[in-house]
Amino acid sequence: MMKTTNLDKTRISYLLKGALIGTLAGLAVSLFRLGIEKLSDVVRQLYHLFQQHPLWLFPWGLVSLLCALVVGLLVKSDPNIKGSGIPQVEAQLQDELSPNWFSVLWKKMFGGILSVGMGLFLGREGPSIQLGASIGQGISQWLKADRSESKILLSSGAAAGLAAAFNAPIAALLFIVEEVHHNFSPLVWLTSFTSAVCANAVSLMIFGLQPVLYLGDIPSLPLKYYWLLTLLGVFLGIFGRFYQVVLLNLEKIYHKVPLPNWLYGLVPFLLVIPVGYFFPDYLGGGNQIVLSFGTEIPLASILLGLFLLRFIFSMISYGSGLPGGIFLPILTLGGILGAFFGQLAVSSLGMDPQYVKDFVIIAMAGYFAAIGKAPLTAIILVTEMVGSLNHLMPLGLVALIAYIVNDLLGGSPIYESLLERMIKPTSLPMKGQRLVIEYAVHAESPLDGTQVRDIRWPKDMLLVSIQRGEKELLVHGDTVIKVGDFLKILTDTHHAKEVRQQIEAWTRKPLA
Repeated sequence: MMKTTNLDKTRISYLLKGALIGTLAGLAVSLFRLGIEKLSDVVRQLYHLFQQHPLWLFPWGLVSLLCALVVGLLVKSDPNIKGSGIPQVEAQLQDELSPNWFSVLWKKMFGGILSVGMGLFLGREGPSIQLGASIGQGISQWLKADRSESKILLSSGAAAGLAAAFNAPIAALLFIVEEVHHNFSPLVWLTSFTSAVCANAVSLMIFGLQPVLYLGDIPSLPLKYYWLLTLLGVFLGIFGRFYQVVLLNLEKIYHKVPLPNWLYGLVPFLLVIPVGYFFPDYLGGGNQIVLSFGTEIPLASILLGLFLLRFIFSMISYGSGLPGGIFLPILTLGGILGAFFGQLAVSSLGMDPQYVKDFVIIAMAGYFAAIGKAPLTAIILVTEMVGSLNHLMPLGLVALIAYIVNDLLGGSPIYESLLERMIKPTSLPMKGQRLVIEYAVHAESPLDGTQVRDIRWPKDMLLVSIQRGEKELLVHGDTVIKVGDFLKILTDTHHAKEVRQQIEAWTRKPLA
């Protein structure tokens, strides 16, 4: 009974902490979201005004330069606010990063409002996740939490941030489990879900009950069109892999810009001006584009041009390192691809145009599943954002196919790839197939009588066990190697020859 009582107390304690973090994160992210929306509305109206009075673009260019300089100074003062923030949160959970939570909180919020609100093709969700995680980190420090509890509270803050950004608490929980932790922990689940629900409640009170990407009543896709979903999944998987390749090479491209890296933001801040002048309604993360598909879907040729515009400028925006995410831009690109695919089906197969909206919704999930390699999160996120449960089966089918196609093309989860670029790995990955080689210890070998810890082993191998007669010994530092032993060495096909040559070279001379 005592164990049950203690467990219940632990759960209640984490519930209360999760509720506190969720409420505070919900307030912070809602303020962040509100700031972006208000600034975006003003900027959009100004660009409509500039179309009638083009000369005003010159002083507006100075305003954009000033904003770029301010955001650049924020990034220079704290590089942890660069980009979406999701890789930084994952790095914290892996003990690779220890940022100042308050510095990240206010600088990410202010820098993100300026970057996204001024019309750059960036999303609010990544920064929202980092804002929530910062609050979780701050609360854990205030409570003097231990290492394990700090990570749970950090995770719950991240979940709260995503829930408040998109009003999607279940998807926020799945994102933490599937993308961030890659495993299931009862306390992480309980605390994160509590935070997500509380943050979502705060956001709903401010922004209302309507889903973020509500497209109206959408009919279910008839079964006779399900064969098209296979083609759509392959289509999205290929385009998703292309997105990953381009995004991961942006750093090399920006290195050629003759500016210090903290001023790379000048490039998108200036280039967005002609985009805003000609296409003021296409600025920002892109949710307004998806919402417009609820009333009218453009022709395939227009959609293709819109995709190219969104793709190229979202890369320019994100590659500069400004505070902003890729979550919403990915969903927008997926929606455009789905609308394009649907319009082709209408023109070539005579499909009823009312079903094009189905492909918009389905493609958003498929494209995100291909790029983020988190299909469950993609399915539930899109379901919550559009407010419809009629598409779970096609969502799942397309997400699975897009995931597999991207995997076959060599794709990795985009946030994991960004994390690997941000931190230097402490161990080398296998480059070939896993291989166990055996090395015999002869009587004349200097390995005889030597402890494992005293041998300078090659770096691309692991001594996993020793076969001594009919017994197989587990290896530790004090294990003494003896004549007649067979050393079982784990490596890969790429390094096997080199490892064997190094060991043989050492056994021809004294180890000392």
